[in-house]
Amino acid sequence: MLNPKLLELIFSASSIQRWNDYPRMVDLVELDKQAHKMIIAYLLGKIESTQGKNINFTALIEISIFEFLRRVVVTDIRPDVFRVILKQKKAELNEWVIEQLEPLIKDIEDGEFLTRFEKFLEDDTVYKKERFILKASSYLSTRWEFSIIYQTSQFLSDIDIVKSAVEEEIEDYYELLGVRKIALKQKLSRFVDLSGRLRFQKRWAQTPRIPETSVLGHMLIVAILSYFYSLEVKACDKRLQNNFFCSLFHDLPEALTRDIITPVKYSVSGLDEIISDYEVKMINEEVLPLLPSDMVDEFKYLLGIYDGDKKDEFLDKTYQDSIKLVEETSLYNEDRYNTIDGKALKMCDRFAAFMEASLSIYHGVKSNELINGKKQIEEKIKNSGKVNSVDFSKLVDIINEYYFKNKNSSQDGCGT
Repeated sequence: MLNPKLLELIFSASSIQRWNDYPRMVDLVELDKQAHKMIIAYLLGKIESTQGKNINFTALIEISIFEFLRRVVVTDIRPDVFRVILKQKKAELNEWVIEQLEPLIKDIEDGEFLTRFEKFLEDDTVYKKERFILKASSYLSTRWEFSIIYQTSQFLSDIDIVKSAVEEEIEDYYELLGVRKIALKQKLSRFVDLSGRLRFQKRWAQTPRIPETSVLGHMLIVAILSYFYSLEVKACDKRLQNNFFCSLFHDLPEALTRDIITPVKYSVSGLDEIISDYEVKMINEEVLPLLPSDMVDEFKYLLGIYDGDKKDEFLDKTYQDSIKLVEETSLYNEDRYNTIDGKALKMCDRFAAFMEASLSIYHGVKSNELINGKKQIEEKIKNSGKVNSVDFSKLVDIINEYYFKNKNSSQDGCGT
């Protein structure tokens, strides 16, 4: 069960400014930082796995969502101040965080999600390896942001002190091979740069919108929605992981092609196929060579590449010896099948776009493009019906009621 206020909270991360006490050439917001962090966490975790380390990727995903929700609740407290507060008032802060979030998440998995969240906050020994990977990833994404800040802050008297502190912290994470590769500016660092650039590309770029969201932030929102969908259908671990990471990377090719809006992509016959072919070409030439060779096959699967040169990340499929398109993913709910719920992920993608339009219209910024886009997306969701017993159209109805019909009434929550 998802509460509309939880969705509102998740999207609020796109309005939380980072480094807002420094001059910035671009907006740096929490949603983008968290998305970049999870992309880096995937890289670091996979590299550790290829070194024989046992990394629990389901835990990595879930605790990243826990950390994301906690960070959104405490808003824009500076990271150094936040660390001091955690050292001195950890129990009190965590209790307050749970108080804020409990009404929004108590119905998810009949309360089991909340129970795991509370355990994560209370016990630092839970998933130590995964926590360390996330901490390293958070640092690397912050370091990437600081490289932008430094360009416009060199006139400040203390900026070189901050720069030294940021650079020195990397030594704390050298035990991770991926961190060493990134620190040495090897190919992996170019992948981090490529994905980070997606924060500069705005969604719905042809129309004003509040709050603005980047392609990078959108990718994380779709991934989080896919996670909650996976919980709802009781997906096995590998299926949940694949759904999350497929969603997290679903727009990565736009770092190479830029966002091509849907009306343009599908208005000219055959244009979408040309774009897809070009994306595959660019992925093969510009993306895959940046990854360790033993990650390439799995990453191609997540990006939706199959039969050599075809690409569609939103197909229901399994992957054992080869990729197989399937009709009912629920029949392949075992880790050995490597299942991806492509059709459901497409619905998560559409619903994220529906929320983007709805939020802006609610806030009073409502161009014809947004109004028509919201209507068209809503129709597509309703025409698709249920996906594995999950009714996205019901979620659309409740969001419409929450924002446009009965904003002041209490909302009990809604199912994904």
